[in-house]
Amino acid sequence: MTRDSARLTPHRTTGMPLSPAHGGASVLEIGNHPSCLNSINNSVSKQKTFQFNINTNTNTTQHYNNATMTLIKFSSLGNEIKTNPTLKGHKLVFITPWEPAQDYIDSLQKQFPDLVIEYHKTEWRAPGTGVGESPFPIEQWKDVTIALTFTYLPQPQDAPKLQYVQLISAGANHILDHPLFKETEVEFCTANGVHGPQISEWLLLTYLAFNHHLPHYLSLQQQAHWSRDKSDSIQDATAKTIGILGYGAIGRQTARLAVAMGMTVHAFTLHPRPTPESRKDRSWAPVGMGDPDGVFPSKWFSGSSKEDLHTFLRSGLDLLVVSTPLTPGTKHLLGKDEFEILYEASPTVKVMNEETGETEERGRTFVSNIARGPVVDTDELIKALEKGWIRGAALDVTDPEPLPDGHKLWSTRNVIVTPHVSGASTRYNERVLAILEENLGRMGRGERLVNGVSRREGY
Repeated sequence: MTRDSARLTPHRTTGMPLSPAHGGASVLEIGNHPSCLNSINNSVSKQKTFQFNINTNTNTTQHYNNATMTLIKFSSLGNEIKTNPTLKGHKLVFITPWEPAQDYIDSLQKQFPDLVIEYHKTEWRAPGTGVGESPFPIEQWKDVTIALTFTYLPQPQDAPKLQYVQLISAGANHILDHPLFKETEVEFCTANGVHGPQISEWLLLTYLAFNHHLPHYLSLQQQAHWSRDKSDSIQDATAKTIGILGYGAIGRQTARLAVAMGMTVHAFTLHPRPTPESRKDRSWAPVGMGDPDGVFPSKWFSGSSKEDLHTFLRSGLDLLVVSTPLTPGTKHLLGKDEFEILYEASPTVKVMNEETGETEERGRTFVSNIARGPVVDTDELIKALEKGWIRGAALDVTDPEPLPDGHKLWSTRNVIVTPHVSGASTRYNERVLAILEENLGRMGRGERLVNGVSRREGY
């Protein structure tokens, strides 16, 4: 037991020697520190008293007494921590479009020899397009305790033993209204962290491509035409300011790359992060990635009001990254007022109009959305681009999505659109399975799962 995990509180005044003559019954108050709980777990179930050798030093004479301490209070702990390292009694089902490698299954069975594992292939379905049908008979859900799935979820009455659902997606908005989430205490965990490397690359790739006019020069290449026009307006990223709206796993890895390029980082979070401890990241991330200690931002902003958001937007941003979850509170988080604030907060920049060849002034900020389409009001985004309130935009998500053929956004100037592919990677599945493996180990040790979805916050 450590100093932080337990303390002895004598009934007598502090400083008096603890002995039977002084009413030696004491309270052993145990906290929830894992090192303490793990060390006493086995003995708690077998006995109610503990023997301690207590050195009571009075003046210069040392007295040693054996005192019997009765465990009479657990702080913030209703029941003893139950461990199940082999995951006996648990059944895991994979409901994925891809089959886990046999080496991975063998590794799980070696770590958790009593875990029953099944795989059921399902077709890929985009979130919001329905959950589809169960890939196996409904009655077989009665014994399932753990599920790895993308969109399919059983009804609560069909899966009475279900304890933990691991989502393949980093977002959880598609399950917020499902009865299994709303009406039960089943633990839901996202794949938060699996997208950090590839989406941060996409964010800086599109920003740099826009600044270096790569779409223009690629068009010239298709025409087999050599021209250095626009080269005098190329901007590099050094000394630019990036504002990250939603400083989660993606934002933290983006900050790591941005700082490496000489950019300044401003971070915005829902809740205040005033201390070094509060700025630490406790979600999953690949080794060596992200910002585990929260050291990259030079400024932190937070809050849930429009005024809080507007203060952040007025901080002088060259690149605004939208990486906040989609919840009822973040729908159309960026609209007319926000784009106008971005325009008014910073000096305009002079750029060449590709259609007329003439110089024009535009707002300083380039907006990138990799969150969910509805976080940004599409109509107001188009107007902001047309008015020159923002310098440009890169969108991997849209509203509506898929973006229909002929939609005005396709023909709007100064925008890069990709079909929700920024999160794609050949290592995606590998990272999802790493989160599942981590959480299975935590279940076995009786620890809190990583990437849990808050029913209060919705992510």
